[in-house]
Amino acid sequence: MKNLLSILALAVVIVGCSGGDSAKSEAPKESGSKQITVAMLPKKKGVPYFTSCSEGAMEAAKELGNVELIYDGPTSGDAADAVKLIDQWTAQGVDVIAVSPNDPAVLGPAMKRARDAGIKVLTWDADADAANREFLVNQATPEEIGNSLVDAMAKDLGGDSATGDVAIVTASLTAANQNEWIKFMKVRLAKYPGLKLVATKPSNEDQKLAFSVTQDLMKVYPGLKGVFAISSVAFPGAAEAIKQAGKSGKVLVTGLSTPNDMKTYVKEDVVKSVILWNTKDLGYLTIFAARALADGKLKAGDTTLSAGRLGEKKVVGDNVMLGGTITFDKANIDEFDF
Repeated sequence: MKNLLSILALAVVIVGCSGGDSAKSEAPKESGSKQITVAMLPKKKGVPYFTSCSEGAMEAAKELGNVELIYDGPTSGDAADAVKLIDQWTAQGVDVIAVSPNDPAVLGPAMKRARDAGIKVLTWDADADAANREFLVNQATPEEIGNSLVDAMAKDLGGDSATGDVAIVTASLTAANQNEWIKFMKVRLAKYPGLKLVATKPSNEDQKLAFSVTQDLMKVYPGLKGVFAISSVAFPGAAEAIKQAGKSGKVLVTGLSTPNDMKTYVKEDVVKSVILWNTKDLGYLTIFAARALADGKLKAGDTTLSAGRLGEKKVVGDNVMLGGTITFDKANIDEFDF
């Protein structure tokens, strides 16, 4: 009884100290499967994209019935604040930490400290140095994302014969996942010789800054025909800048964001195409991967992972694959609610 009371007290401390959201587990559904605590870190808390991911994560935690989920992150997007959370969870002794790193170089040492302490560490949404985590839960390959963005822009501008200057508004110049997407975007742009990439500008996960950056791009490059806004925060900011400049249909913007955030712009013809993946499914898959990792059921050499309602998902090397992008447009965007 004394040991049981100690375990219960520790569980209360872990949830109470996090300052984040938690999903309370039911009794374990699998015989012999121990209760674990998973701490899930988004790049920036309060952003609709990551809120949607957290909803999927909480669904998975409740469905599994043996996962205590802590979801917390910096509201500023500051990497230093993210490091503090990782170190806090390491000190608390959680079982798994799932990180979406906005600056892998800054977060990497904290992730390594967690691994050195015996905690399982995986990344999701964005990656870090493979030495600092065991698996990445990957929404789609960087090549798929880069190709989807460029192909959508070319289609919106007239297809293979599309011409004009285009620019990229990214989250930050240190975002490893977005830098990988940009690398493949540049390769894909060679398929459309009429499109010229003239600038890549950061917006620091700030919608107002994305608005301002897009305004500046339209002034500096009079021949600008398209803007790639490749973060869920940058996209609505860029779309609003084009709308307010009275250039809807003259300067097209495509990018990555939740359909709910972009529905108005799509219906007003400011945006023709929105690229993303199912964010709730990404959060859901992350928790199933965390559970399997803690149980030793996700390990090097595996080719599949059983993930609840998602069925069997492919494991390619050290990547657990969600499975590709979705293009939302005026014809289908109302079918999605996230």
